[in-house]
Amino acid sequence: MTDDTIFALASGAGRAGIAVFRLSGPRAGEALTRLSGRGLPPPRRATRVVLTEADEVLDDGLALWFPGPASFTGEDVVELHLHGGRAVTRAMAAALLGLGLRPAEAGEFSRRAFMAGKLDLTRAEAIADLVDAETAAQRRQALRQMDGSLERLVEGWRARLVTAAALVEAAIDFSDEDLPDGIGERALALVDGLTAEMTAALVNGARGERLRDGVHIAVIGAPNAGKSSLVNRIAGREAAIVSATAGTTRDVIEVHLDLGGWPVILADTAGLREAAGEVEAEGIRRALARAESADITLAIFDGTLLPERDAATVAAMGPAGLAVVNKIDRACRPVPERMDGATVVAVSALSGVGIETLLVVLETMVADRFAVGPGAVLTRARHRAAVESCLAALHRFVTRREVELAAEELRLAGRALGRITGRIDVEELLDVVFRDFCIGK
Repeated sequence: MTDDTIFALASGAGRAGIAVFRLSGPRAGEALTRLSGRGLPPPRRATRVVLTEADEVLDDGLALWFPGPASFTGEDVVELHLHGGRAVTRAMAAALLGLGLRPAEAGEFSRRAFMAGKLDLTRAEAIADLVDAETAAQRRQALRQMDGSLERLVEGWRARLVTAAALVEAAIDFSDEDLPDGIGERALALVDGLTAEMTAALVNGARGERLRDGVHIAVIGAPNAGKSSLVNRIAGREAAIVSATAGTTRDVIEVHLDLGGWPVILADTAGLREAAGEVEAEGIRRALARAESADITLAIFDGTLLPERDAATVAAMGPAGLAVVNKIDRACRPVPERMDGATVVAVSALSGVGIETLLVVLETMVADRFAVGPGAVLTRARHRAAVESCLAALHRFVTRREVELAAEELRLAGRALGRITGRIDVEELLDVVFRDFCIGK
């Protein structure tokens, strides 16, 4: 617990409705009594209060009192629900400053909750993800994590790892005691099971990261194939400049979309051709780099030029590509069902024909490649790094001949897992040793 009390405008401001101030710390209750001129209201019950400062009424609103430790941060917490006008919020902020409270730093309420043991790091991250969620799928994933799905998964792994470490430690420290048979085999069996589960979680975790950060789709093609027109048609707005002049797009232009609940980042790129200058050459280099790093490549071909196909676009399409034949309203040749091994979708960016079909195909591709199950998934690069570090230690454990070094690898693996939730407790190892083997009785 800290000695200072913080406050923040948690939500609202302007003419849109209610502004909510949140206070947390040892002086939160005192601030409420001084502003309201009355005692504290009943806990967790909205109470009407008139808030004043120096005999001047600031607002007539609602107050909620959450005495610690039964609060979000574990400290005394007050919520003030006020009218959302800027004058009210400015006056209230000034009054709280005058009472000695300080503005909260970014994420400080969640940090205090973590320090008080109210939530682990994965749940704290889920709160941020829920606030930032722009699609239904992102919201669902954040809510699962906020409900503790990832915490329970990691803590379950860690509990089994602690058991394995306790088995090895017991074999080292109490080799002259009457210990159960097969201690080493039990430890190896636990490690083998954990290794298999974590390896599978890394595969699924890549999908969780994509759902959180967005699926990258690169739109590539020759100049005047209709890339920018198609991006604008999909986005429903003029996101990219459209011109009959070849080479208009020089840099990568990103458009963020909600594709059937999936967050998608659609990137319009420079036309692929022999560059006419240094600036265009740099744009083409960036286009090729984006195509190489994209999750899906949308290769646009000019339907009026069929059966000819732009060789540079075919080469950049890659195995994750989807071929889109544009300008079918002006095409003189039939559009093939497949092109260089890729599925073909025929559209007209000008009229909108085929766009709905294209979106359905894209949504199916995204779902097939990145859909996650209902259980817990890794959602951040730091989760993946911690699991990879844990797996590396487990692989080393299996190859160690010296039992002392093997035990150290298990300790390293446990610390790596503990970084995900923020819980690293060396006392757990001793608890398991003495509980399971009854040493000292």
